[in-house]
Amino acid sequence: MLLITWSNTAAAQEPKEHSELDATVVAPFRAAAGTRTTQARAFVLRLAYPDEGRTHAVRWTLSLSGPGPQGAVLRHWSGTEQVGAGGQNVNLPWDGRVDADARERRMLAPDGLYQLRLLAVADAGTPQESLVEQQWHIQVQRGASTAPRVPTFQAGLQQLLSLEGQPGYRIVYANLHSQTRHSDGGAALDACRGAQEPQTAPFGPIDAYQYAQQHGLDALLTSEHNHMYDGSDGTNGAATPAKAIALYQTGLAEAAAYTSAHPGFLALYGMEWGVINKGGHLNIINSEQLLGWERNAQGQLLAEVETPKGDYAGLYALMRERGWIGQFNHPAQTGQFLVNGQPLGYTPDGDAAMVLCEVMNTSAFSTNDQETETRRSNYEAACNRALAAGYHVAFSSNQDNHCANWGAAYGNRTAVLVASPAAGMPVTRDSFLEALRARRVFATMDKHAQLLFTANGKLMGERFDNHGPLQLATHFSNSDGRQAAAIAIFHGVPGDNGSVTLVSDQASIIVTPPPGSHFYYARLTQDDGNIVWSAPVWVNQLP
Repeated sequence: MLLITWSNTAAAQEPKEHSELDATVVAPFRAAAGTRTTQARAFVLRLAYPDEGRTHAVRWTLSLSGPGPQGAVLRHWSGTEQVGAGGQNVNLPWDGRVDADARERRMLAPDGLYQLRLLAVADAGTPQESLVEQQWHIQVQRGASTAPRVPTFQAGLQQLLSLEGQPGYRIVYANLHSQTRHSDGGAALDACRGAQEPQTAPFGPIDAYQYAQQHGLDALLTSEHNHMYDGSDGTNGAATPAKAIALYQTGLAEAAAYTSAHPGFLALYGMEWGVINKGGHLNIINSEQLLGWERNAQGQLLAEVETPKGDYAGLYALMRERGWIGQFNHPAQTGQFLVNGQPLGYTPDGDAAMVLCEVMNTSAFSTNDQETETRRSNYEAACNRALAAGYHVAFSSNQDNHCANWGAAYGNRTAVLVASPAAGMPVTRDSFLEALRARRVFATMDKHAQLLFTANGKLMGERFDNHGPLQLATHFSNSDGRQAAAIAIFHGVPGDNGSVTLVSDQASIIVTPPPGSHFYYARLTQDDGNIVWSAPVWVNQLP
């Protein structure tokens, strides 16, 4: 009885995972056919706060700016909602007009690409304050298309091979963020209502790999919450280290066995480390040991390696020492990944260990299995903050599946350029990890897209010294026939914690950077609104 009381009390003190503010905006990229003249459409703001027992005051603003990435704010909506676990939708009709002058006289929006920015704040001014920022694009087009010309990916890759003598690459379309019954995922679609009680759902890693392979993915990482191996979302005082560790080791063994038995598919098993509330989730992709901080009632560590909760600097040092690589999951600009009090605080160890930043994902609790989920989140602003802090991370795009729809909620993927194996041989785990370390990655909302970004022939993800002019070039293809609607090439300075700015709206540009360190990346918007992000290139410009 005393043991049960201890366990329940400890669990109650732990904030439950996935109980934070969730805010997204659903915005049709194009106007309906019957509204060609006005380009009017409706936006839907979706708010939820799955914190059972109380509601939260959520103050929100939605702004429309453009045309182009650096355009002025032209319309603005705002409000405050009382939001609980059931969620709330706010419908915002837009008449296709923008403010024409300071008197707020309105005119039809000119043709172009516009940006919607959502800022939602829950419990403002309290210790529980939570903030979500989202950015999406919409297109206004009444006349003929003025889309930029973008050379095809295949031609770009052939040019790269002929100029640089690089090996060929195979594109592996992966989902690098998902859960199964080993933590709080794995529920059947008709029974999935959010995060599961740990280790209670029917479907485990083998089921996830089978499902993902059947639905066309090349690779899946099941990334289980590291602090749920005790079978609890809090701390289970009755848990034993042996059982927790055995479950993690079982997952590693199942992934290796599935990969061996299914050539052409790469099954990966890792962990999602940390807590999201006042912490931040990150995936450790290749750890052979379970990391944790929780102890049972006897004081035994419920993991193989102790990693203090919230100590990101210490974790990065351990990851670098062990050769483990990671991904920032659904990062926020404030309150997460704190080092010396700084959000996304930089350390050299973290820079060596962290290779990916999740720029976009679909709703973690989607039950959609037709790749049509509309609840999607964009984290480009937070990833840019990591880049400006000095992190060398490529963008990734995953689904964070908690229901049994691994990779099927939407068509988004993390695309990894893996050095081509010998003819007839499958991609190996080692070659995949090598490609991640090299940041040879693009993030895509469309599984048919291919994007290549180079700088003086150097492939995205590379770091190099440069003298004189720098030619930045983007190549794009889509096997489903989609075309480019807009392209943007961005620039920033690693380590200056400054802004990331647009330098071109064309696929290719020649620049001569000032001496010092720089990064550049390309973001391409398709004609259906789906976005593809290249990995950056990092250039040390010499005098």
